[in-house]
Amino acid sequence: MSNLCKPRQLGATDIHVSPVALGCWPIAGMTSIDVNDTDSLATLEAAVDAGVTFFDTAYGYGAKGESERLIAKALGHRRNELAIATKCGMHWNDQLERTFDARPEIIKRQCDESLQRLKTDRVELLYLHAPDPKVDVAESAGALKELMDAGKARSVGVSNFNVEQLATFHAVCPITAFQPPYNMLQRDIEQDTLPWCREHGVSVVVYWPLMKGLLAGKLSRDHIFPPNDGRAKYPMFQGQEWQKNQDFIDVLREISDSIGRSVAQLVINWTLQQSGITSALCGAKRAYQIEETAGAMEFVLSPEQLQKIDIAIQERGVVITRPAV
Repeated sequence: MSNLCKPRQLGATDIHVSPVALGCWPIAGMTSIDVNDTDSLATLEAAVDAGVTFFDTAYGYGAKGESERLIAKALGHRRNELAIATKCGMHWNDQLERTFDARPEIIKRQCDESLQRLKTDRVELLYLHAPDPKVDVAESAGALKELMDAGKARSVGVSNFNVEQLATFHAVCPITAFQPPYNMLQRDIEQDTLPWCREHGVSVVVYWPLMKGLLAGKLSRDHIFPPNDGRAKYPMFQGQEWQKNQDFIDVLREISDSIGRSVAQLVINWTLQQSGITSALCGAKRAYQIEETAGAMEFVLSPEQLQKIDIAIQERGVVITRPAV
């Protein structure tokens, strides 16, 4: 059995989570195309059957909490087998615009509503979804500390923070987990927040390990994005950047083919072997998708294979990932 199959400790808690986690944003149907409840419920069940015990959702995953409600419906009978993480501090307004609000009263109300939707009395991990520029980080931290002390959250985390914000929050409420974007081509956290987390015993649970599906290796060079696919706005899916990324994936495919694994499994496996990374959030809206990425826990890349990947990453060079402002 691969040692990547073994549950990993979340921070300094007694909570253990699967290295591959199911990211439950796609099943909310906000930006993902062709989403339906039948497939979403099957995906959630398939994840547990594939060895995934860690489920990541949020108050704002869906205009009315669709993601949390689906988790309760599909997995309520298996609740005690799971570690559920949700987030507060972000919601959608009446115009379906994403709104950040990290005032203590909002954090507490959203936590209570999330627990009701999830049909549970606690979550293993409650994140602040993102810093709110209108609210002092320490003030938000105090509210999350109260929720943890009340037993509504067994631990607390933050997402999309910088080092200064991490330190300010941590001084008021101990941080168990940090959730940033990270993948082979987006490694900024290695310079600042990741070392901070290692130093303070904070688990790092990354999103975008497959870079919005780019690193899954399933999009052909001549792929045409439909108008309702939001990925087309990102530079990494356009022009010369797109071609460079496809060249990079061709190298990854040679390595994955040599070991009888998919490109997505190779990428997730690499991610899980990086120092300080506890778990990788893998989004899915179909059962076969999470079954594939969960397979990344079944093997370990050799030092020689890791070296080939590192060389390919260096040769790929600097990646443009964000749309121009």
